[in-house]
Amino acid sequence: MTRPADRYSPLYFLVSLGAGGLAVTFFMYLMFWVPHPTRPVPVFEDVAAAFAAGGLPMQLGIVAAYIGITVFVVLNLRSLVWNITRYRSFRQTEAFRQLVSTNAETQLLAMPLAMAMSVNAAFIAGMVFMPGLWSIIEYLFPFALVAFAAIGWLAFRFLGDFLGRVLTKGGVFDVTAHNSFAQLLPAFALSMVAVGFAAPAAMSVTPLTIGISVIGSTFFGVASVLYAVVAAITGFNSMLHYGTAKESGPTLLVVVPIMTVLGILLLRQEHGLHVAFDAHAVAVETLVTLTRLMSVQVVFLMLGLLVLRRQEYFKQYVFGADNSPGAYALICPGVALSVMTQFWLNKGLVAAGLVAKFSAGYWLITAIAIAFQMSMIRLVFHLNRRHFGQGRKTVAVPAE
Repeated sequence: MTRPADRYSPLYFLVSLGAGGLAVTFFMYLMFWVPHPTRPVPVFEDVAAAFAAGGLPMQLGIVAAYIGITVFVVLNLRSLVWNITRYRSFRQTEAFRQLVSTNAETQLLAMPLAMAMSVNAAFIAGMVFMPGLWSIIEYLFPFALVAFAAIGWLAFRFLGDFLGRVLTKGGVFDVTAHNSFAQLLPAFALSMVAVGFAAPAAMSVTPLTIGISVIGSTFFGVASVLYAVVAAITGFNSMLHYGTAKESGPTLLVVVPIMTVLGILLLRQEHGLHVAFDAHAVAVETLVTLTRLMSVQVVFLMLGLLVLRRQEYFKQYVFGADNSPGAYALICPGVALSVMTQFWLNKGLVAAGLVAKFSAGYWLITAIAIAFQMSMIRLVFHLNRRHFGQGRKTVAVPAE
């Protein structure tokens, strides 16, 4: 009895990534619905007060958020541990040696990508489940910065191995196999490290901590953008020549989560600069920035879905007979759109005075974010059943 997941690929780190992202979508309920006037983010005490004083809708929203955060943080961490265990065994195989001799070596960046998401998810769980955590939060920020710096070093090490090989030995990079946005995975990993590095800027009141957070997150963010631009241009050129690789079709959507992550990065830096250095941002400028990022997302969403539909990707790899670990890349765009819609609504439209909070228009846009979220939850469990469910009988093939 075998399962698709028994044939291990580093892309299975995307299982952990997707679960962590879904935990963030449930945290958005608390972030924007629960009052937290004295803190930039809601913590256990804020949620408890809102639950006690709020009506039934508020209480239902909080319960849903807690259930969602619990389920998907557990899935995130469990999947991360499973992947690390399997990866250590995978390194000893011939399949690994073949992987690191091809363009697919950048799949290894899925590991630091998932690790960075897990640190973010753990912080969310700590804030909403641990009473009194905020009283010691300043002491935790240096550890968080060290953790993200270590993950960033791992990402650069993997990326350095790849670039060192392909840029010093001619002919080892297969341009004909570059016909997708698969090479944007390193940019995604670096952007996730960057947004994690920016978290202390969004929550700390210590100027030195905020300064280190802003500088470090800017470095990783710029590195992400530089790599993304180069990889996207060369990848699109290859796609124009050879068409899009069918199994890598979902990578066309990777720009969507990168934009969300970079958008949150900018908001976190903006808050830190305001707190520590008295730098002020106008609400309408934030709205314009988020709208620009969302516009990029919509353009690439339309492009990606067009190609996936024409290639019948869903028919083959999501609902059909074939399985590909790359199908988990479909989760990230939906999660990213859900989160970005929440920020665009609350930090953009509401802050600029275009939409009243908790009005009919507010809940209409919120419903769009929740629709993305629910669709991705369904997709996660669907793919998990296909890849990790009961194995299928296989017939031994005689050796030639």
